[in-house]
Amino acid sequence: MASIQAIFQYPSSSTTLSIPSYISAKPTITCLSFSSSSFSISSSLSSSSITDRAEIRIGLPSKGRMASETLELLKDCQLSVRQVNPRQYVAEIPQLSNLEVWFQRPKDIVRKLLSGDLDLGIMGLDTLSEFGQGDEDLILVHDALDYGDCHLSIAIPKYGIFENINSLRELAQMPQWTKEKPLRVATSFNYLGPKFMKEKGFEHVTFSTADGALEAAPAMGIADAIVDLVSSGTTLRENNLKEIEGGIILESQAVLVASKKSLIQREGVLDTTHEILERLEAHLRAVGQFTVTANMRGGSAEEVADRILSQPSLSGLQGPTVSPVFCKRDGKVTSDYYAIVICVPKRALYKSVQQLRAIGGSGVLISPLTYIFDEETPRWRDILLTLGL
Repeated sequence: MASIQAIFQYPSSSTTLSIPSYISAKPTITCLSFSSSSFSISSSLSSSSITDRAEIRIGLPSKGRMASETLELLKDCQLSVRQVNPRQYVAEIPQLSNLEVWFQRPKDIVRKLLSGDLDLGIMGLDTLSEFGQGDEDLILVHDALDYGDCHLSIAIPKYGIFENINSLRELAQMPQWTKEKPLRVATSFNYLGPKFMKEKGFEHVTFSTADGALEAAPAMGIADAIVDLVSSGTTLRENNLKEIEGGIILESQAVLVASKKSLIQREGVLDTTHEILERLEAHLRAVGQFTVTANMRGGSAEEVADRILSQPSLSGLQGPTVSPVFCKRDGKVTSDYYAIVICVPKRALYKSVQQLRAIGGSGVLISPLTYIFDEETPRWRDILLTLGL
């Protein structure tokens, strides 16, 4: 059964809610207890100085689907995590010397990045936003690791007074919400939830933190609405809840984060971060891409290239690679054929092969790509700019 732990309320003459943007300073929330007396809860997360430890530490999720998908991604990047004892919370990545892997709860990864106990970490953007609260010491190294997709959203019942409410605006304008009887929202996101509702102009709202399945809170009479993570939406539908237009607070997926202090002050962290980022980007860019190789008769490389570029699916990443294919005929080396190499996304693979054959391509070979390394990643340039390097 869900239990109420705390109530966050606004507005009131004795209750204030200061919620800045994600990038600004951290908020101070004055809360209302079950009695009329008030007390304060500070959400500030103080960062201690960087300790003198020599090893570099990265925090990874310890349990659940995100944990397994994180390990799988690192393995695909040739960064397999070696854990001698599955009961231990520390491991290593042999390819990265002086790096310790620490398995932690995602929210604890954020907190330990801020305290200086970790240098790098992987978690969902929702967790980073909720517990990091825009702290400038948290540097977003990679914002789209392509797993852990979900969104933080407000949901209301499909029945009763909410039956014909289909948008956030309609919810805010319901006459039922007054100072004496505010809209009650159950959530575990006690920073993002109030911040969103405040920005959207809700005047009479209380927020409660409930243990257990939030989806049950409206049916139990504990809350009128919930703010929770949604993946497929199946759980909401099975509990007669619905999302509403304008009610999505945050789109989230797995991200890689670094401590700014560690990047600047701790030896080796910047280089290790660069290598991890390059491996991640090279792998993620290659996902779903295929190398297509074929032979094509032509009078010159330019003529063959012109034929290829006349087909919209054959341009590749930066254009086709065209090379002469040499053979010996009547004692002389000739090059009547040219080898074509292009990179094609999986969704356009068959169409590309058809177009290639239509303009004279033969002997078509297809192989999946593992990595695509750029000259330099824009994300790395952005990090150096942020650090002033």
